[in-house]
Amino acid sequence: MDGPSFVLTPPPVQAPTVLPEAKMDELRRVAQNFESMVLRELLGPMFEGLETDELGGGGSGERMFRPMLIGEYADSMAQRGGIGLADMVLGELVRMQSASQTAEEDTNGTGR
Repeated sequence: MDGPSFVLTPPPVQAPTVLPEAKMDELRRVAQNFESMVLRELLGPMFEGLETDELGGGGSGERMFRPMLIGEYADSMAQRGGIGLADMVLGELVRMQSASQTAEEDTNGTGR
C-alpha cells in the first residue's frame, strides 16, 4: 500500500429553504458589517507607524480622527466586496437559518 487512502464525502445535500427577502437583506448586512469589523482590525496596524508632515497633517487631531478614517476605508472596502469574507459568512448564516427553520417546521409538524 502506498499510504493512507481516504475519500472525502460532501455533507448530504438538503433542499434549500427559501428565506424571505427581508431576512436575506438582514443577513447580508450582518455579514458585511462583520467583514468591515475584521478589515478595521487588519488595517489599524498598517497605519500605526505612518508618519505625516506637520504642515497640514499630523498632531493630536490626526491621531484622534485616524480610527474614523480607517473605519471608513474598511466600510468602503466591505461594500465593494472586500476580501470575500462577507460572502462566506453569509453562506454560513443562510445555512444556519435554513436548518433552524427546517427544525422548527419539523417540531411544529408543518414539515414534510
